[in-house]
Amino acid sequence: METSGSIQASLSGRYAVALCELARDGKALDAVGESLAALKTALAESSEFKALVVSPLVSRDAATKTVAAVAQSMGLDTLTGNFLGVLAQNRRLAQLPAVIRAYETLLSNHRGEARAEVVSAHKLTATQITALQKSLKARVGRDVAVDAKVDPATLGGLVAKIGNQMIDSSIRTRLNTLAHAMKG
Repeated sequence: METSGSIQASLSGRYAVALCELARDGKALDAVGESLAALKTALAESSEFKALVVSPLVSRDAATKTVAAVAQSMGLDTLTGNFLGVLAQNRRLAQLPAVIRAYETLLSNHRGEARAEVVSAHKLTATQITALQKSLKARVGRDVAVDAKVDPATLGGLVAKIGNQMIDSSIRTRLNTLAHAMKG
């Protein structure tokens, strides 16, 4: 599997590479990707789960038992459940969000697609994401996986980052540009 040096340079990246290689060997790349997406959602929506992941006060055994129960209740694939147990035993659960991001990047690279981080003022609908993917594909010349986030401070429009390229059509940036121009 093709891995970039920047991913392997970080602790979370090394965990993601190991998980990705195990998933590839077990022909479970998509299943692990879906499980990690569910965990990403759980981290964003559940303050209790996020507290478990980031708290250094939770013992290894308690963290391992808890993530095993979480994996079972969420219906995660076996490999991801086992991986969570390894993170808990190694006291690396705090690395989970970064591992998920790195895995998403590795999976996109494996599929030959670009990855775009898109920030909007409101949650994008599936139709809007599909239209955005088509537009970005025309711009970069290959399929684009969209990681959509919401930031009300953008006021409207979008900010899309693909690799080292940024497309900023947010109302906040336009207002800041206008205010700067008016100052003369």
